[in-house]
Amino acid sequence: MDVRGRPLNLTITTVMAVAVLAAGACSRTPYIKQDFKRQDFERTSPEVNVSGTERTKGAVTAARSLELAQMRLIAGDYAAAEKEALKALKLDPNSADAETVLAAAATRRGDQAEAGRHYLRATELAPGNGAVQNNYGVWLCRQGRAAESLAWFDKALTDTRYTTPSVALANSGSCAARAGQDARAGRDLRRAIALDPQNATALGALAELEFRQGNAFEARAFSERRLSAAPADRAALQLASQIEEKLGDTVAAARYVQRMRAEFPQTQGSGMGDDGKR
Repeated sequence: MDVRGRPLNLTITTVMAVAVLAAGACSRTPYIKQDFKRQDFERTSPEVNVSGTERTKGAVTAARSLELAQMRLIAGDYAAAEKEALKALKLDPNSADAETVLAAAATRRGDQAEAGRHYLRATELAPGNGAVQNNYGVWLCRQGRAAESLAWFDKALTDTRYTTPSVALANSGSCAARAGQDARAGRDLRRAIALDPQNATALGALAELEFRQGNAFEARAFSERRLSAAPADRAALQLASQIEEKLGDTVAAARYVQRMRAEFPQTQGSGMGDDGKR
């Protein structure tokens, strides 16, 4: 899940792996990968170790329910996803993956209170899983609790088995900026880019940070990298327009505004000085 509602990096333990906002089944919960407008997750299938005497009927049934829950979630059938996740949870009450699926489904339904309870429960069931800690941090940040979210990203980064630390760093930096902690924001965003030069969340957030601090040329460089790293969203195009306006290139600014209007006609506002929300 990214924290802006774009692909920030949030993750579903069992289901997918993110920005917003991931978990791994068994030894690691997969997390849901957010799109750059929702920050979703990465992995889409849980790792289930069932072999020999461990291949019990209950374990197999729980794994199947979890896989079905993931597929239903991806398909947008949230009621069915919750039904299957609850089946898996009944068979395995300690499944952080199932809790993550329930959290993601609740988020999509707009029930943030329920989503928060499931994300928090997942962290209790898998306290050492970086993807799970990252997911809860993203949720907190999206709820306007940016300062509180930072400790959860720190926890995520202590997991030596966490395969995508750049995700947590990008989320940490984005949320630190929201919390007014610019020094930490710049540090974590640059660390994320050092690990993953194409991390769109980090590039976009760093472009915003540099622009806000009055460094228009640096902001332009990160903005251009952000637009090359992933499909543009309205926020990225609006920022690019504002940067060019600041640098005095009104022609380039107008091109970004045109793109924004063409690609996102359903939104209001068109750049520097407008009332559009980013």
